[in-house]
Amino acid sequence: MIYLDNAATSFPKPERVYVEMDRCMRQYCANPGRSGHRLALEAGRAIYRTRERLCRLFNIESPMQVVFTSNATEALNLGIKGLLKEGDHVVTTSVEHNSVARPLTALKAKGVSVTYVGCDSKGYLNPRDIERAIKKNTALIVITHASNVTGTLMPVKEVGCIAKERGIPFMLDAAQTAGIYDIDVKDMNIDILAFPGHKGLMGPQGTGGLYISENLDVLQMKEGGTGSRSEELAQPVVVPDRYESGTPNTAGIVGLGEGVGFILEKGTAAIREHEEELTGMLLQGLEQIKGVKIYGPVNPGLQAGVVSINIGDGDSGEISYILDRSYDIATRSGLHCSPLAHRTIGTFDQGTVRFSIGYFNTREDIEAALRAVEEIAAEMVY
Repeated sequence: MIYLDNAATSFPKPERVYVEMDRCMRQYCANPGRSGHRLALEAGRAIYRTRERLCRLFNIESPMQVVFTSNATEALNLGIKGLLKEGDHVVTTSVEHNSVARPLTALKAKGVSVTYVGCDSKGYLNPRDIERAIKKNTALIVITHASNVTGTLMPVKEVGCIAKERGIPFMLDAAQTAGIYDIDVKDMNIDILAFPGHKGLMGPQGTGGLYISENLDVLQMKEGGTGSRSEELAQPVVVPDRYESGTPNTAGIVGLGEGVGFILEKGTAAIREHEEELTGMLLQGLEQIKGVKIYGPVNPGLQAGVVSINIGDGDSGEISYILDRSYDIATRSGLHCSPLAHRTIGTFDQGTVRFSIGYFNTREDIEAALRAVEEIAAEMVY
């Protein structure tokens, strides 16, 4: 199969991810931080090593500021719900994933107000519109780094500067960019960074994380065993223990560490260059096919490796089905859990067919996808 659904989860993973996860499960997958025997200590060291690698990747000062979650959705929920309270105001955008929009919607019932700053039909955000939306009670600015529908890259550094100047915490959803684009929490003035482990970071599903600035007090979403301060009935306040109650996903975090290790060795610049090349090739080819409409910037320098299209007024689900069953090409159709983005670009009723490129895709994959789209388009009546 030609896999072009990397925006949902990356596939395949680097070989070292499979190897070390298997070794962990067979040789040292004990409960870290709970016991003093050598297997538990080895598991604990492996988890700490993953924290250290993430710090190198995102320029985070202390490994203790990295909190592991089961995915980016959990991380976003923790950061959003743990920071906001009744009477607060939030500024976000009209292209956010439901992992941001739904927690904010839930908080509206608890007295939190939200301003959705509009992006244009290609998904572009004017950072000055963010600034104009700020109120006296604005307690958080949260935006995606890149749209999971159009791939449009957001002006993160500019928004971060605005947030810093106004003294407002800035949260970034890096679901489509972590491991591919340079993310520096200090340079970009990011106070909270949410990321999945299973997409650009090339780890397994069931992994993700949250960076929380030491200057913020984010309320934990659960309490329980942490392996620390066991004599106290109250949840420890020390980080990351405060947020990581229960047995961790040791094998998954180990796999995430190997994915990040692979990225650190290859370099984000090389990974990004490869994906940009293939994205440009895909966009250029699609532009030549009659009946195909491309959404977003249509510029590999201005978007992540995410390309959404429609063929005439054809059903996006049917086209994705044909690509799968007749051409053995994996894509995703529909609204991609981002109804706000689809309303913004005018595709809410039709959805789109989304091609999303990963590091292990090849030029041959893109050529095959273009041939398939051309054949499908030729058979459709406009």
